[in-house]
Amino acid sequence: MAKRVVVTGAAGFIGSHLCEAMVARGLDVLGIDCFTDYYDPRIKRDNLAALLAGPRFQLIEGSLSALDLERVLAGASTVFHHAAQPGVRASWGKTFEPYIENNIRATQRLCEAMRALDGARLVYASSSSVYGNTAELPMREDHRTRPLSPYGVTKLAGEALCLLYADNFGVPVVCLRYFTVYGPRQRPDMAFHRFIKAGLEGAHIDVYGSGTQTRDFTFVDDVVAANLAAMEYAGEVPVFNIGGGSRVTLNHVLDVIGRVLNRKLDVRYTETQKGDVMHTFADVSLAARELGYAPKTTLEAGLLHEAEWLESLGRRLGKG
Repeated sequence: MAKRVVVTGAAGFIGSHLCEAMVARGLDVLGIDCFTDYYDPRIKRDNLAALLAGPRFQLIEGSLSALDLERVLAGASTVFHHAAQPGVRASWGKTFEPYIENNIRATQRLCEAMRALDGARLVYASSSSVYGNTAELPMREDHRTRPLSPYGVTKLAGEALCLLYADNFGVPVVCLRYFTVYGPRQRPDMAFHRFIKAGLEGAHIDVYGSGTQTRDFTFVDDVVAANLAAMEYAGEVPVFNIGGGSRVTLNHVLDVIGRVLNRKLDVRYTETQKGDVMHTFADVSLAARELGYAPKTTLEAGLLHEAEWLESLGRRLGKG
């Protein structure tokens, strides 16, 4: 088993959970994060508070585009690449430059550095956004990829770079395409975070579109389990869908949140946003067969965990 691993984007939603899981397995973890201001950096630092108090976690603050990555990664057996500029809606127009820098250029530099690591594995956090709007449901790894947003284009470009270095330089690579991940530490711009926070505060909830759009929602613990399996995977399949088995409409999600919070939500419907796909649905049979992947958390249980975290976050940051 690996003894030292690296997690980029370590202070983020998924990255921080992954770091905790690695430390719990007795591994030494080096986290890298540049604490961008896409959302409040205090939330990211709160994500790492418990890890920084222990002996097995080390944090380097810096950008993958600027760090001496060969030196930083030296001795790592697995690198989990979660650092990225997130968000579909913010990726249009003049704000596209950070997506080029943080999703494409940073991934290329990381792949270059991996060449010197003598067989270290790269696990790349991809996205269901690479598929775009498709009538082929459920989505399979061999389906056509045609992103509907600039963000999706950059995540697909990152995948292509990783596979390019696997083919040309023998870097062991596994790409995990996540389907709408939720749970404690979810980013403030993501739907469940916004909905639960508004419900707790008695504010109205803006829903883009009719609420009839569907998503395959995946709890963060199941995503972490997929990463752990990818770290130890001995097969040759390079790309996997990671979904949660909870494909429902957004309106159904709102009903569940109302039950979890035990209150009536004030929902208001607005125009559909550019880049939002209508439906996602993951075929995870390949991940089940090759990685032993099996999502375990129900939507209601997962939303309850996220609501409890949001309430505690408000208290810690003085907002509740």
